This record gives sequence, C-alpha cells and structure tokens, in this order.
Amino acid sequence: QVQLVESGGGLVQAGGSLRLSCVAPRNIFGVYIMGWYRQAPGKQRELVATITSGGLTNYADSAKGRFTISRDNAKNTLFLQMSTLQPEDTAVYYCKARLYVTYWGQGTQVTVSS
Repeated sequence: QVQLVESGGGLVQAGGSLRLSCVAPRNIFGVYIMGWYRQAPGKQRELVATITSGGLTNYADSAKGRFTISRDNAKNTLFLQMSTLQPEDTAVYYCKARLYVTYWGQGTQVTVSS
C-alpha cells in the first residue's frame, strides 16, 4: 500500500509561517504530479499547489505570493512553505500524488489563530 506521510502542521499566529513536508515512495515521487490540498471544516477539499516531476508549479489564487511548493528529489520529499498565514488558512492539509491513480496522505492540521 502506498503511503504518503505528511508532517509540519501546527498552531501558529496570524502572520506566521509553517513548512509542511510529505515523504512519498521513490517510485511514486519520481514520476507522479505531487500536490498539496486542504480542507477546512464544513468545506470541500481544495487545491493549494501542485508540482510536476519536472518542477512546473501551479498555485491556487489564495496561495499565490504566500505559499511555495517545492520538492527534494533526492529525499523523495515534497514541501509547502507557507508564510503570512491567516485564520482562513486553517484546515487539514493533504499531500496528493497523481498520475494514472491517485494517492492521498493522512493529512496534517494547520491552525492559524487571530
């Protein structure tokens, strides 16, 4: 069974920063499109950012200018650097790997206090 393991969530004050990490199996990480999604209470899961194996990135409007997605291919690790966090960024953040099939991580909670 494929496991994506997220870490790095936590409680932060508005204006603060967090960096999320997601470790994936090597055979997945090398070819799949990796991404971060989030789900706030009572809302649908939504895209935050994606990155291809070649490094092409895509961001949701809400993430542009504040969040940066990146990958360390040597460590099979996906990152999401989040800055200038706001209470509306509070959500469970999920790592996703997609190609012919889709895999999700278990999620990591990010809470931003005002």
